[in-house]
Amino acid sequence: MKTIFITGASSGLGKAAAKLFQNRGWNVIATMRNPEKEEELNHLESVVLLPLDVTNVELIDKTVRTAIDLGGVDVVFNNAGYGLIGPLEALTDEQITRELDTNLLGTIRVTKAFIPYFREKKSGLFISTTSIGGLISFPFGSTYHATKWALEGWSESMWFELGQLGIGIKTVSPGGIQTDFISRSLDFSSTPDYDSLIGTMMENTSKMMEMASTAEQMAEVVYEAATDGKNQLRYVAGADAKELYRKRLEEGDEAFMRYMKESFL
Repeated sequence: MKTIFITGASSGLGKAAAKLFQNRGWNVIATMRNPEKEEELNHLESVVLLPLDVTNVELIDKTVRTAIDLGGVDVVFNNAGYGLIGPLEALTDEQITRELDTNLLGTIRVTKAFIPYFREKKSGLFISTTSIGGLISFPFGSTYHATKWALEGWSESMWFELGQLGIGIKTVSPGGIQTDFISRSLDFSSTPDYDSLIGTMMENTSKMMEMASTAEQMAEVVYEAATDGKNQLRYVAGADAKELYRKRLEEGDEAFMRYMKESFL
């Protein structure tokens, strides 16, 4: 029986993935900042809850050691992260640092902690949730996009590095997901100078979210990436994400950016 280690499993895609993999016969190590508050995954057979804050290096090392001691890990799903929206001049240094620390450095830290174990056994797979926002950009998401584009580039470089060791790495780039991401997992700042533009952008984003996929549909893509045996780096997930990415590739950067400006501002 294979085992998957999941970060950010308390809600949304992480939780949906934990339930899907458990239902498909996997052992699941579901990590979150406050596992004592979880009221669903803790009742499922073959699911173990462990505490994890991806900004805490000491806790990462401790939790990874515990996971390995439980019987080993085959797949690491780096899913912890949140959104940060707002004009750059309205964001505090603390907000910017926290976003980078969680979305980018958190994934790097967890991956780094598992590499020696995977290297020794000459197998293993890392899957990271990036976003369609790691392949295209929306207005007023500069710092969020900085983390997601960075993860895509980092993963591509790591594909070469880890491949020499028999270790795989993949990214899943979801479009809109019907979760509480907007209300629960979103940090937002603005100023009166931007209120009109922000209002227009958020209104048009809400319209786009009407086409969003469910977390369960996105979890199926994660499962595909984990089990298809392909040496494929990127998995663009969701009809909206696939259409936007296709449009960018076919029309080119400038035409696509004009389209996004007309669509959201």
